[in-house]
Amino acid sequence: MLTAIKTRRSIYNFKREEVDQSIMQDIFTYGSYAPTHYMKEPWNIKLYEKEGKTSFVDAIIASYQRIGMLKSGDDPKTRNMIKSMRQFLLQIPHHALIYFRKEEDPVRYEEEYASICAFIQNAQLAAWEYGVGMLWTITPYMHDETFLEDIGLDSRKEKIAAVMQMGYPEKIPHDKGRTPITDKLEFISR
Repeated sequence: MLTAIKTRRSIYNFKREEVDQSIMQDIFTYGSYAPTHYMKEPWNIKLYEKEGKTSFVDAIIASYQRIGMLKSGDDPKTRNMIKSMRQFLLQIPHHALIYFRKEEDPVRYEEEYASICAFIQNAQLAAWEYGVGMLWTITPYMHDETFLEDIGLDSRKEKIAAVMQMGYPEKIPHDKGRTPITDKLEFISR
């Protein structure tokens, strides 16, 4: 696992090959061993794959049009941009939408979100062990209440934490290195 921590990369290009559902289940099972306050295990996953990606991608495009990231017109340039975005998103083998029930208490909310981040990192490391890559995305449509309703979530009660693009890597980015921890670590002994 220590090797996976150092070698894991965010993947931007995926092969067309789908990951078997049993492997996906294993990946998220390993993710579920993340620390969780009061054993609440707040994470929930909607995994869009195969034909199920179509409605998800349509909801993304509609959201981007609503919030002004994509035009809504019928001119050729707009049609081509929408077609290109749709094609790009549909070529990604799997989209894992991670969501949780909102907490009223701000401390509990932060605890839940922190736990979900640990869940996601565990899943990324497990995926890497299976040769599966992920891209952890935080995108504007996650904050669009109509988008949540379009995919069957209640925006008053539920929050999207992340969308993970998943699949076998087409290309693995090179190691960009890290800042030496000594630049960020301060020992306080007295």
